[in-house]
Amino acid sequence: NQNNYLTTVNQINIEGLSKFDNSKIYNQLNNLFYKNILLIEKQEIEEVISKYNIIEEYNIKKIYPSTINIHIKPTKFVARLSNNDHLIGANGKLIVDEKNKDLLPYIFGKYSSIDFLSFKKNITQSRFSFTNIKTLYFFPSHRWDILTNNDILIKLPQDNLFESLNLAHKIINSNDFKNKNIIDLRVK
Repeated sequence: NQNNYLTTVNQINIEGLSKFDNSKIYNQLNNLFYKNILLIEKQEIEEVISKYNIIEEYNIKKIYPSTINIHIKPTKFVARLSNNDHLIGANGKLIVDEKNKDLLPYIFGKYSSIDFLSFKKNITQSRFSFTNIKTLYFFPSHRWDILTNNDILIKLPQDNLFESLNLAHKIINSNDFKNKNIIDLRVK
């Protein structure tokens, strides 16, 4: 019995989120206390952690004989939904955070997280930056429009987003197009 007691979980350390969120996860993992650390599957912990949309990445380590360490990396907020307090994380998931007052672009339209993550990847790889975007519009035809902070509307095509974003960046920074408010890149 003494050997069994030595391998039971008596400490769970969670770090990376706010104290409130860390304690919520900690409370959901209470059932792991006094279980044999050798018999605890990582999937048991992953089920609890995967319920939280705020989490981008996490790392679980068993420190023998009796401790579990969980390090969490929260997702970054990249946009807001136009009709409520939901934020969109870099992981593509919706997060409710009424306290967040960061200046983020608004998204209009019904999009899927796959559409958004693909679009975000194109923006990240291009010369554009999310900090230069005021509003994003998603259309049922799976096409995006961007309104920049300088009130320039960029109408993007369905395909070749990366090239179109770089071209739009080049046009915006060109002296020939200083007084233009709309850039239509839907047609080659």
